[in-house]
Amino acid sequence: MENRLTVNYEGKPCYDIVFTDSFSDLSKEISSLGFEKRKIAVITDTNVGKIYGDEVKKKLDEISDTVVIYEIPAGESNKQLSEIAKIYEFLMERHFDRHDLIVALGGGVVGDMGGFCAATYLRGISFVQVPTTLLAQTDSSVGGKTGVDLKGVKNMVGAFYMPRLVYINVSTLKTLDGRQYASGFAEVMKHGLIKDQNFYEFLIENMYEINDKDPEVVMEMVKRSCDIKRAVVEKDPTEKGDRALLNYGHTLGHAIEKHKNFELTHGECVALGAIAAAFISWKRELISMEEYYEIRDMFVPFNLPISIEDVDKEAVLDLTKSDKKSDSDKIKFILLKKIGKAFIDETVTRDEMSKALDEIIYIENND
Repeated sequence: MENRLTVNYEGKPCYDIVFTDSFSDLSKEISSLGFEKRKIAVITDTNVGKIYGDEVKKKLDEISDTVVIYEIPAGESNKQLSEIAKIYEFLMERHFDRHDLIVALGGGVVGDMGGFCAATYLRGISFVQVPTTLLAQTDSSVGGKTGVDLKGVKNMVGAFYMPRLVYINVSTLKTLDGRQYASGFAEVMKHGLIKDQNFYEFLIENMYEINDKDPEVVMEMVKRSCDIKRAVVEKDPTEKGDRALLNYGHTLGHAIEKHKNFELTHGECVALGAIAAAFISWKRELISMEEYYEIRDMFVPFNLPISIEDVDKEAVLDLTKSDKKSDSDKIKFILLKKIGKAFIDETVTRDEMSKALDEIIYIENND
């Protein structure tokens, strides 16, 4: 696979995903899009900004006389409309117009917020994704989903808005802590489970290299994961059909994430949700018991949880009703026909979800 993928929209090229191991070509890539000498606002967070902010600004200074940085307070809890308003004001004060550019430098929260600002400021300003976490590089930066949380519900307010470029520098993963790296891996594993058994097997065969962040293996993992998501979003860019498959593990995962007040990472919750969905698939005799236990146990070497404590099961089940992926009173649940082939099901019952949660909720035996 080359170091570039083109994502199409309605059958026409829309944007490229560039894979590299440095920021050296960032200014050239952005210049080629026609933004030389335009104002550039780098939206980042307080964690990523102190590591990569100056380096990225220095590269962008090569093509623009006005490069400014805005830092969002780090963390999911700041993914709010109130923070978006502050970015609008920052752009207004510096007279950004529709011909200028936003660069979202960071993880999934930054990408979602930067993209949402771009979609709504002056009814649309161009933006570039520069994801720095494994989760953002392999999942959230691709496909044009943007948004913020509302009253604890993830991405309740948002827009589909395509970037002009996704620039993936995999060397940024070297500075990512182990927990965040593992969080991203949950989405990578999801891509194999729903669409590509060969990729799933590649992840198993290279688990040690992946955990050690071997450069060649990580590059291949990121590319192949992005290619799977590219194929899904090209077929269904605004989630009217098959794109919902990407929500595998997310129905119960999002409910757990909210119930635990975002104390767990997104990927940790997706892993738990993926196990629950695989359990339901097994109980419906869609996959074998051996496949279920392999899926469950494969999260362990990648430092992701397969059980959880201190959970009010009924509260989690109630939260699935407020999931934005529901349709009327029906929940679009993603199940597995087999490893590498998922489907949308609207018949999963509360009782089935309850039993799946029993499988992952750890209850200490004090007897």
